[in-house]
Amino acid sequence: MTVDRRTFLRISGAVPVAGLAGWPPPDDWERLRRRLSGPLFRPGDAGYPEVKQVFFTMYDDRMPAAVVGAACVEDIQAAIAFAARHRLPVAARSGGHSYPGYSTVDGGIVVDLSRFSGIEVRPDGRAAIGAGARLGPIATTLAAAGRVLPAGSCDTVGIAGLALGGGVGVLDRKYGLTCDHLEAARIVTADGRLRTVSATAEPDLFWALRGGGGGNFGIVTGFTFRTVAVADVATFQLYFPPAAGADLLAAWQEWQPAGPDELWSGMGLAANEASLGGTFLGPEARLKELLDDLIRRVGTPPIDQRRQVMDHLSAMRSFDDHDSRPGALEARYAYTGTSRMLTRPAADPGAVVEVLTRDPGVRTIVDSAGGAIARVGARDTAFPHRKSLASLQFLHGAAPEDGGEAAARRSLAAVRDGLGPEFGTTGYVNYLDPEMPDWAEAYYGVNLPRLRAVARKYDPRGIFAFPQGLSAPRSTVHKGES
Repeated sequence: MTVDRRTFLRISGAVPVAGLAGWPPPDDWERLRRRLSGPLFRPGDAGYPEVKQVFFTMYDDRMPAAVVGAACVEDIQAAIAFAARHRLPVAARSGGHSYPGYSTVDGGIVVDLSRFSGIEVRPDGRAAIGAGARLGPIATTLAAAGRVLPAGSCDTVGIAGLALGGGVGVLDRKYGLTCDHLEAARIVTADGRLRTVSATAEPDLFWALRGGGGGNFGIVTGFTFRTVAVADVATFQLYFPPAAGADLLAAWQEWQPAGPDELWSGMGLAANEASLGGTFLGPEARLKELLDDLIRRVGTPPIDQRRQVMDHLSAMRSFDDHDSRPGALEARYAYTGTSRMLTRPAADPGAVVEVLTRDPGVRTIVDSAGGAIARVGARDTAFPHRKSLASLQFLHGAAPEDGGEAAARRSLAAVRDGLGPEFGTTGYVNYLDPEMPDWAEAYYGVNLPRLRAVARKYDPRGIFAFPQGLSAPRSTVHKGES
């Protein structure tokens, strides 16, 4: 194989793609560095190899032209202006958990928001949270104040990506999605303005930020959320024989929608797994009645079952199962995923489970929906899947021993596209898949035209364009420019 100089330099980490032609000039980078309050990391700088990393190890070969360690809003504004002036792609990074690696960008500028990690709980129960805060510290800080923000349970996920895409979690049947608790957001848009948006201040942009996906409309710097009072949680785990997977799905899809809002559950299905875990905000005796009913419907007793009442924080931590993630490497991982939404009960649960379990490398997580989620209209926020019964997330290891990312995506595509028309053109935007057919319709549904209009309004030049973004790429906007 012949490797040209450009390719060699890129894979060796010597220089970023944008720097191969000497553009932008070194003096411009130095002027940007002097303007920033936080650090600027360029290839060759101490710390660059570490600071450019995201959560997934598959993207360690990505070479941003720079990583801006934003320490204040002015740093974000300077980075956006520099990227716009030099026609460089720009990506915001909060938790860095983007499945396609959109939290980093070859030859562009990554705006690292980790310094925007403040968490303030106000006397009225509202919480002001920086866009770089992670779910673990958020849950811990809120619990100390007797409050909870309904959110996911993975402690390293960033609040920005989670909330902007909707925010699925283990309490959302009772309290709704994370984005349903958003009261205001601060965002730097493509024109460099810092805007505070809410239901009464630029409501179109506020609407779009509640389920319209991260990275589409600007760089969010912080949020104001309503929270709820903390309460003890009953958790449960049921482990069935793997052969009972079809019966479990058939029973679950009738049992869960009929349950009270206080009941949330998540199913795990794989070649060697048929399990159900969940939470219940009520008496343990009532939970036992509900679980006994499910077991009766399944027709096969579980080989193991556990119930426990614990404080909310401990309950959330119990669902953050690091050992179940494929491809672990020093708290970073090599796996990828895709999704579908269960819009109605599967007509043939056996056929569905056969698709889900035929590849031993694929694991499916089914998160229940309904309850409070469904009582919000599909057009009231940008999150369109309000009437779905559940979201389905399909995972596959992407480490070299698993065949790498390309092999993982082939396996996942076979599951995603093998489920048939009853799952529709659907998907959850927080589980972005670069090969998702009709991705814009899948992620945004009835809200797609309005979202694109908001993106055109606030980013007419496509500053924040990326392969699955709502902004038009600059190459299509500036047709007359060289």
